[in-house]
Amino acid sequence: MSLFRISRTTPLPPAEVWRRLTDWPAHGAQVPLTRTRVLTPGPSGPGTRFTARTGIGPVGIDDPMEVVRWEPPGEGPGASGICRLEKRGRVVTGWAEFELRAEPDGSTRVWWTERIGVRGVPRVAGPLLGGAGKLVFGRALDRLLAHRPR
Repeated sequence: MSLFRISRTTPLPPAEVWRRLTDWPAHGAQVPLTRTRVLTPGPSGPGTRFTARTGIGPVGIDDPMEVVRWEPPGEGPGASGICRLEKRGRVVTGWAEFELRAEPDGSTRVWWTERIGVRGVPRVAGPLLGGAGKLVFGRALDRLLAHRPR
């Protein structure tokens, strides 16, 4: 298992940041060779399940997740929100969580924390797994926050 944390500040308001971070298919579009399929009807909330599949054709790894904590941000100064996902797969294990908070200057601060494990990968590879996760999910977070709808 490896634990990593990423933080970013964006000029977007908390409600827009929340909308972007809970657009599950958009996550897959930001990670190479990955697509995300939502398995439960909307809207998203506790119990929402989806699977991120990374691979090419029939060869890949599924990362099934479930929303277990869902606290959208309110309005006004200091608005904050948190969402926690539990990884429910046989291969990929752990959890992911993002928090956001409105800052006094009108920006929004985002923290993405993830504890990830891959069954069969030795514990000694934890730092490598964490570094790769921080790089891949840092880029995905940057793209989600920068993405402009068409």
